[in-house]
Amino acid sequence: MKISTLLTIGIGVLFLISCRSEFEKIRTSNDAETIYNKTVEYYQNEDYARSLELISIVLNSYRGKKEFEDLNYMLANANYQMNNFELASTYFKNFANGFLNSHRREEADFMSAYSLYRISPTFRLDQGNTLKAIDALQLFVNSYPNSARIPECNRLMDEMRYKLEEKAFNEAYLYYNIRQYQSAIHSFENLLKDFPETQRVEEIRYYIIKSSYDFATNSIFEKRTERLEETIERCNEFLVKYKQGDRPKEVRNILNTCRKNIKTYKDDRYQIESTGN
Repeated sequence: MKISTLLTIGIGVLFLISCRSEFEKIRTSNDAETIYNKTVEYYQNEDYARSLELISIVLNSYRGKKEFEDLNYMLANANYQMNNFELASTYFKNFANGFLNSHRREEADFMSAYSLYRISPTFRLDQGNTLKAIDALQLFVNSYPNSARIPECNRLMDEMRYKLEEKAFNEAYLYYNIRQYQSAIHSFENLLKDFPETQRVEEIRYYIIKSSYDFATNSIFEKRTERLEETIERCNEFLVKYKQGDRPKEVRNILNTCRKNIKTYKDDRYQIESTGN
């Protein structure tokens, strides 16, 4: 290794040691003003980890003073900047509730909700945080109806509601794939109730019909006719609304098959009863 490289590394190490020793001196100084000033400096230089460590030391020293508000805001935002979104949401909410007259109250309420949005997971995972984020954003909309952030809130809520819809659709489709047809029917029907503005109405009703038909044909003999008639009713309702495309064509085929099967089952039942079996 070249001497110049070693020298550069040595200088870097010494710099880090000196910075650390400076930080330790400040951290253990018990001088609230010095710690506060250094907290602000670290925060402004985006050294959020050190800023947070100093905030935890000096925060109570400024309770009741004007700097207390700034420290609480820095506490929330530094956590947000470090991707500690759950903590950030809590601290922003505490700020909004604790400083009712602050000019940053609206921003803090929004950031509390937005931090929850940041931890909303992919639709394949549990959606507890998504529901919390939607509730928080809706509360913000209700609390600040004239805010310039309303369009952004609505966009974020629409995005997360689509995520919930996607999860519900995939759960219903999974039931269909594993041949749990009755559960698939209920899940798809609940999907339409829970998301009445969905853009997938035709697709969902199509899978309800397919599930209904498969459920009927795999039922015990005594239940088949009744369940095929339910499928026919669903087919007729579908074809009133949707007339063109591959799905209506397939639904017509299902409708015709249901009618033929009902006639066959009735003929079979007549033959069974006429023979006394």
